[in-house]
Amino acid sequence: MADSTPTPTRACDVDGTCYCPLTGVIDVLGRKYAMQLISIIGAHETLRFAEIESHLPGASSSTVSRRLDEFEEAGLLSRTQYDEIPPRVEYSLTADGREVSDRLEPLLEWAEANETES
Repeated sequence: MADSTPTPTRACDVDGTCYCPLTGVIDVLGRKYAMQLISIIGAHETLRFAEIESHLPGASSSTVSRRLDEFEEAGLLSRTQYDEIPPRVEYSLTADGREVSDRLEPLLEWAEANETES
């Protein structure tokens, strides 16, 4: 006997397309300075913490550090620590991080083209 129960649709379905996977992306990239950090690191091969901070003078060190940890946990960022005195740590994007950066580029271009003066 065939099951006559209708297949439930996901709440986020629109014309058969589910946008649920965006939730995780938005959770990571929707945080303060997240997209800027991906773009900044993406514009360079590697950066040290102080160099990253210099691009975001309004951001606190703890916020930058937290975002970097989150990106590393999400697989978007690679953190390389060198056993030197003084210690040296460099950050670079992973392949997934580079892809996110590349996909943010058109959004950045659109934002710059549509920026209005306040």
